[in-house]
Amino acid sequence: MELLNKLSWRYAAKAMNGKKVSEEKLNNIIEAISLAPTSSGLQPFEVFVITNQEVKEKIRPVAWNQSVITDCSHLLVFAAWDTYTADRINKMFDLTNTVRGFENEGWENYRQMLLSSYPQKDAEENFNHAAKQAYIAFSLAIAAAAFEGVDSTPLEGFDPAAVDEILSLREKGLRSCVMLPIGYRDTENDWLVNLTKVRKSREDLVTTID
Repeated sequence: MELLNKLSWRYAAKAMNGKKVSEEKLNNIIEAISLAPTSSGLQPFEVFVITNQEVKEKIRPVAWNQSVITDCSHLLVFAAWDTYTADRINKMFDLTNTVRGFENEGWENYRQMLLSSYPQKDAEENFNHAAKQAYIAFSLAIAAAAFEGVDSTPLEGFDPAAVDEILSLREKGLRSCVMLPIGYRDTENDWLVNLTKVRKSREDLVTTID
């Protein structure tokens, strides 16, 4: 299966060579993010695609000084909603009705159920839920990048509060949760590039319940 071959090829690049990812490949990765499933279809996150070198230079020191931050082609920052609000929920439900061209009673009842639940919850609980949805899209971005022959480096090793400040995310009602530099591996300077991929055996990973 081609996808499995691509996933076997990918690894978390530790050094990138600065080569630019084409607009077509970038758009395909972003489309995969857009197509990711999310709870209730709310897509409670945004993605910031950073090519500005000055901004990347500001982020690098608050991300354990990892070189891929500045040497990548594009730095993708996934920022989840800081909480669920009635306006945010209604916006997505209204969009669904507009795209589909009709209102469904069951769907409208579901809207009211969410409106009576999410906005009343603790903001931190809501952010954690939204961040989990961002991670689903984040995983598809990794797979899509591999499918396009583009390297990526999943990054949780950064100071979210500092990144939020650099990108003015809190003012937008967002909080950074994970980052994905994409680009091309620097085979001469990446210590990980030629090491064998290690994964659990199927027996240790999967339990089948018949």
